[in-house]
Amino acid sequence: MIEAAVSAGIAVIAAAAAVANRLHTRINSLDTRVDKVELYAAQTYLPRTDFNTAVTELREHMVRIEGKLDRFISEYPRQ
Repeated sequence: MIEAAVSAGIAVIAAAAAVANRLHTRINSLDTRVDKVELYAAQTYLPRTDFNTAVTELREHMVRIEGKLDRFISEYPRQ
C-alpha cells in the first residue's frame, strides 16, 4: 500500500513539474514575442516633433494651393 502511495506521489510531482516546465516555456516564448513587438515599435516610431513638422509643411502647401485656386477662380468668372 505504501509503495502505491509513493508511486502516486512521485507521479503527481512529475506531472506538476511537467506542467510547470511547459508553462515556463510558454511564458518565455510570449516574453520573447513581446520584446520583438517592442523593438519593432521603437524602430518604426515617429516622434511627435517630426509628425508636427510634416503636418505643418502639409498645411503650408495646402494654403498655397488654396491661394492659387482662389486666384484662378477670381480671374476666370463664371459665364
